[in-house]
Amino acid sequence: MDSAVVSVIGEDFPQEYLDLLTDRNINIEGVEIVEGGKTFFWSGKYHNDMNSRDTLETQLNVLADFNPIVPENYKDAEIVMLGNLHPLVQLSVLEQMSVKPKLAVLDTMNFWMDCALDDLLKVIAKVDVITINDEEARQLSGEYSLVRAAKKIAKMGPKFVVIKKGEHGALLFNDDHVFFAPALPLEEVFDPTGAGDTFAGGFTGYIASTNDISFENMKRAIVHGSNLASFAVEKFGVERMIGLTKDKVNSRLKRFQELTQFDIDLH
Repeated sequence: MDSAVVSVIGEDFPQEYLDLLTDRNINIEGVEIVEGGKTFFWSGKYHNDMNSRDTLETQLNVLADFNPIVPENYKDAEIVMLGNLHPLVQLSVLEQMSVKPKLAVLDTMNFWMDCALDDLLKVIAKVDVITINDEEARQLSGEYSLVRAAKKIAKMGPKFVVIKKGEHGALLFNDDHVFFAPALPLEEVFDPTGAGDTFAGGFTGYIASTNDISFENMKRAIVHGSNLASFAVEKFGVERMIGLTKDKVNSRLKRFQELTQFDIDLH
């Protein structure tokens, strides 16, 4: 499976992190480096439960004027993951595709709901899957019940709605079908920043690797995304993901399986 990244960074972005991508055969020709520019910056304060947070500062920096250019040989990609960027940037990527993707997945956050809601609704209408957390689902839909929230969001366009609930797992909605995957109980959560991005990447990556967009396979993808996110929160930034082996990933997947398999006697 070939993968490509389309994004923008400033001159301050460490080369070692770009090397992490290329060392894993990920095409970064779509990554624009702005000379003298500063990379996007976010800071926040997490509450004691490590699920909710307060944003302290958001600096768009080079993202403010980003005009993405999709590499020519990736314009027919079957699976497209639209990372958490300005909705117009996400929309631009979709418009550059030479053929309609088999599956378009959108990740977003409350920041865009606050400052670019109309544009966000435009791109939501064009994707197949949206992944957001429970707080964002409630804000976007105006509903407190996550079931009602998912139904209202689905009417905006996506066939599948994924609602992330941090340490309480994730929900997958498709029409009248609902699937819940628990999060792996961890003794200590060091830094949850980026866990949602890791989840979305793991979710979409598994679907791309299996080339199966059925509801049943998305259920498995939810577990794979949750599994990778459980590693991400154990250290700061990408520290835990560096050096992560397939054996370690599969070993933890077995723990997820133990959480979700049980026998029940119906009388």
